[in-house]
Amino acid sequence: MYVRDARNRDEAWLLDRIEEMGLDSVAFRSRDYVIAVDESTNERAGFGRYRIHKTDEGEVCELTGIGVVDGWRGQGVGAHVVERLIDLAADEEFETVYSITDSDDYLRQFGFESVDPDERPPVIADRLEQKRRTVGEDVVVVAVDTDAFEMPAALRQRFKEAEKGGTGSTEPEETAEDFGIDADEATYKYDTGN
Repeated sequence: MYVRDARNRDEAWLLDRIEEMGLDSVAFRSRDYVIAVDESTNERAGFGRYRIHKTDEGEVCELTGIGVVDGWRGQGVGAHVVERLIDLAADEEFETVYSITDSDDYLRQFGFESVDPDERPPVIADRLEQKRRTVGEDVVVVAVDTDAFEMPAALRQRFKEAEKGGTGSTEPEETAEDFGIDADEATYKYDTGN
């Protein structure tokens, strides 16, 4: 498993996953995304975006649109997407990265903390109001200094061992019997009368 920058050919896949998960696609540009990929199958497992807001006071970096595909959840995929986004933000010399989320507990494990309303950049305050209208009132602003980000060792290990349908899978594996086939005899189990 590894995380890479999104490519133009990933655009349709990204837009489909963003829509399926009900995530924010405002000002969508595929080049702002990273994608977690299973190196043995080339299957895309997760994604995320960092969005740069240009303001009169300077630029502000926001993490948004982070998602993990069913069957890959609970295996550190999202954590490594977040880590790659933070690394990219640090490479662009951002000291602080913001996120507006209704899942702040997830981000807190990496060192994200609540942001006092008086300390929010105006663009982040505006995005918060927009997200509250579209997502719900329980969204909050959290931030982390890029040099304070920490990856929990357990998530790093899960990511190394990640496989589709692993410990985070929510769907049971399909068997031949699900399709009416007797696996021992390799014949159809149900007579259709034809």
